Amino acid sequence: MGPSMTLPAPKANAMLVCDYVITEQGTKKKSLIGIFENIGTGSFPFIHPALSVYIKLTDAMGTFKFRLELVHLRTAKLIGQGEIPTVVTIPSPLLSHELVFNLRGLKFSDPGDYEFRIYANDRIFGQKTFVVGSLDPKKI
Repeated sequence: MGPSMTLPAPKANAMLVCDYVITEQGTKKKSLIGIFENIGTGSFPFIHPALSVYIKLTDAMGTFKFRLELVHLRTAKLIGQGEIPTVVTIPSPLLSHELVFNLRGLKFSDPGDYEFRIYANDRIFGQKTFVVGSLDPKKI
């Protein structure tokens, strides 16, 4: 393979936020528990104890270092991040691959739109908006 030929970059087929992911021993099947797309809280700053982000990707071939970032869109501030500790080798673009990131103690200073961004070798290949809303305690 010559230097001018580039390997296929990953495509994110699914990106889901949930309470946690269970991986079954043996089959490696994943069960996503408590899928959600936003959080409501009565006060800020708000610390979310733990969440998981599941990503299914395809069309990739080669060796990748995967990183997930959570960014506050208005301020571009990094709220949290996770990294797959080992390099992942995907032998064929026909194979799908699953990633799970477990993020703990995320501190949200303000309500608003946030975004999860997934990177392969420092190149973004998927993103998902995540809304943190303010609940009016009088309406609960």
